[in-house]
Amino acid sequence: MSAFVTADLHLGHSKILSFITPDGSPLRPFSSLEEMHQKIEENWNRKVRSKDVVYVLGDVAFDKTALALMSRFNGRKVLIRGNHDTFKAREYLEYFEDIRGAYFRNGLIFTHIPVYPGCVNGGYLGNVHGHLHCHEIYTEEEKDRRYFNACLERNNYEPVELDKVKEYFGILTRKQEERSDDE
Repeated sequence: MSAFVTADLHLGHSKILSFITPDGSPLRPFSSLEEMHQKIEENWNRKVRSKDVVYVLGDVAFDKTALALMSRFNGRKVLIRGNHDTFKAREYLEYFEDIRGAYFRNGLIFTHIPVYPGCVNGGYLGNVHGHLHCHEIYTEEEKDRRYFNACLERNNYEPVELDKVKEYFGILTRKQEERSDDE
């Protein structure tokens, strides 16, 4: 079993196709919602198997028809609610095993909206988040390495392996631990 993280699917959100990035390019380079849905589903199902778990860091779908598309996505899904996840919990529980406000694992805090920088300095190694789409968090002139943006736009429109997130934060993955035990 593997674990993955992703954020901001925005299924059924037609207006997102007209959003632009700071350089003027489209935020999502798709000609239609159907094309966007198809690409997200194909990328997801290519990586995720039925026993894998995917932590979705909010903003899944903008209408109930689009939410129902989640039945076609592989794996066991956990929703960390985002600001656009406004349906009743029972409607999400048709597609997700659990719904949370935040999730804590391996010294990381998983949220939809990034936590305040002062909170990351406390008991956490970092914050895995969504909400910012193509944007990153900067401290003065450099990227703030305490944050990992799990949004689709930052990750080739596919879920990211939790081992890659752990490596980003310098946390040993299970494979790395096994290699060091063998040495």
